[in-house]
Amino acid sequence: MAKNFNARSAIRRKTLTVLLILLYRVISPTETCAAQPPNILLITCDNLGYGDLPCFNSEATIRAPNLDRLASQGARLTSFYTASPTCTVSRACLLTGRIAQRHGLDYQLPGVKGNYGVGLSHHELLIPQILKSAPVPYATGCFGKWNIGFAKGSRPTERGFDEFIGHASGNMDYYRHNYRERHDLYHGVNELRREGEYATDIFAAAAIDFINRHSNEHHPWFCYVPFNAPHFPTAGNKRAGEPNIWQAPAWAFKETGLSSDETDPRKRYEAVVFALDRAIGRVLDSLDAAGQTDNTFVFFMSDNGAFRLSRRGLDVGINDPLRSGGVTCWEGGLRVAALARWPGKIKSGSVINEPFWSPDLLTACAELAGATLPDDRVFDGRNPLPLLTANAESPHKSLFFVYRTHAALRKGDWKIVRERPGEAWQLFNLKNDLSESMDLAALNPDRRAELVAEFATWQKVLRQEK
Repeated sequence: MAKNFNARSAIRRKTLTVLLILLYRVISPTETCAAQPPNILLITCDNLGYGDLPCFNSEATIRAPNLDRLASQGARLTSFYTASPTCTVSRACLLTGRIAQRHGLDYQLPGVKGNYGVGLSHHELLIPQILKSAPVPYATGCFGKWNIGFAKGSRPTERGFDEFIGHASGNMDYYRHNYRERHDLYHGVNELRREGEYATDIFAAAAIDFINRHSNEHHPWFCYVPFNAPHFPTAGNKRAGEPNIWQAPAWAFKETGLSSDETDPRKRYEAVVFALDRAIGRVLDSLDAAGQTDNTFVFFMSDNGAFRLSRRGLDVGINDPLRSGGVTCWEGGLRVAALARWPGKIKSGSVINEPFWSPDLLTACAELAGATLPDDRVFDGRNPLPLLTANAESPHKSLFFVYRTHAALRKGDWKIVRERPGEAWQLFNLKNDLSESMDLAALNPDRRAELVAEFATWQKVLRQEK
């Protein structure tokens, strides 16, 4: 009797499975997308200035029509912060949802040895690994700059990404694809030889291919596109006698009214950003073509602010009206250009001025996917979706920053900053003084003491966790 019952049950299960498969095949892609978790497209760029884009600065001279379009279709995030003002640490914080004092990678990876070393601890979990644990696992791809370690076990396809086309280092030549003496473009863990092709376009094409293939397969995907543009050119990547100038395709110079022989570094930089904007537009257009726009959460950010270190021909990005720039804890280093779009959820053309930061993106991805975060570690990210979709207040009591000797803390509209340990904390009201030009510490000693105490609380908690 039991044997016959089990046989009949097996037949019924097999029949039901066949029927479900047939039903799935006749449902249109649009209907399938509506029933699944949203796709996630996370785009970062490298050292873009807060004031470089027209959608953040009405006096900007750079043309960026596709980022303008993204801003008009979604939200401008005018108080969004990177958790660290330098490339390596910023990316580690974004992908782990944890600040550097927790994950341990609190410095820029140095040279070939550093970039090809372990980098971020293998004990850390990254966004793609979280999404793999979701009820409906995500397909995951990374296309662009990695910069958190490329030793065995540290590479993207060993840390949750199904696919990777990009470079290991903090910067590479846009056309030769080398970092110092080493070839630095990879497909998975193998070298990829595409010399002569513009890196920005290689990464955009790889992202588009990934989106097209996985959209046709009717399952959710996570596409991380960390462009290396518009990182400044590096003399160590050049051949002997080759000029160290900003690199952009000939068409980008032509369409911005410039010659490929232009000598003004700022104008050449504008062509680099224009080419980046065109690449981002191509990726966004691929969502439209694949019918995925309405079911894709798109987030764009710069990894840190433009560098303002007075290096001739290199520090040409604009952070106006913010003070200073990359590798500092002034607003110009930490507050970055950011945009978010999710049709029907995030209001088109909106401006969100509530403060939040890059570790929140891991939490957002987990929420979108319905994934459960592990309870064996502290995440500094909080769910930003109510802020983005329902005008909620910031989920953060305060934001804590330390990089090298610089330190800062923001709480509400107030911020303390110091450039070296032992220096007196300066106090600024960001609502009234976005450029951090008026130190109010002497006039508001109680407020300063409140923020200094909050900074000390962060330090105490972090010490206890070690």
